Amino acid sequence: MSGAIWAIFCRDLGLLVRGSLGRGGALLPLLFFVVVAMLYPFAVGPDAKLLARTGAGVIWVAALLAAILPLDRLVEPDVEAGMFDQWALRGLSEEVLLLVRILAHWLSFGLPLMLAAPISAGLLSLTGEQLRVIEIGLLLGTPGLAAIGVTIAAITAGLRAGTALGGLLAIPLAVPLLIFGAGSLQPQGAGGLYLLAAASMAALAIAPFAGAAAIRAGRE
Repeated sequence: MSGAIWAIFCRDLGLLVRGSLGRGGALLPLLFFVVVAMLYPFAVGPDAKLLARTGAGVIWVAALLAAILPLDRLVEPDVEAGMFDQWALRGLSEEVLLLVRILAHWLSFGLPLMLAAPISAGLLSLTGEQLRVIEIGLLLGTPGLAAIGVTIAAITAGLRAGTALGGLLAIPLAVPLLIFGAGSLQPQGAGGLYLLAAASMAALAIAPFAGAAAIRAGRE
């Protein structure tokens, strides 16, 4: 059983990174993340203090949008191909499969965003200490974004215009992560990282069960 789970994880990660389930793979969210940071100074001007004060919010909004870009290829292709039905016949629960998919999704976009964060921080005139907090925040918060993305992808799989609907559903659910992540850089925001970690863990705890219930409901 563990060998099958490992094989499915390697498959999921490879498909997400290469983009075989869609276009762009892991490169598209990364480029989107960097481009947002590049364009924001042109929109608000070169004021370094303003950029430093608002840069964290921009980074977190960009991270959210990067997380939901691949929604259409997280679950729906496997649902349409009947892969979840085959895995169920082999005794693999949807909860475990979705937990594996969440991990693969996080590795395909969360870690690349953390690697690109120094570039974005430089473009937004953030200090080294602010960058450190942002990196910790991304480490704590992006698993929650991945969990929300996979859950919404499971709920909207097979629906007409599911991608657009998925985006509308994912953004409100991710608002607490954005608030706590961006707020952690404020002078009185020291507790923001703790709240961010708690919100992310709550999303991770709920996501596999909610997504699995949606897949089973769609099967029936």
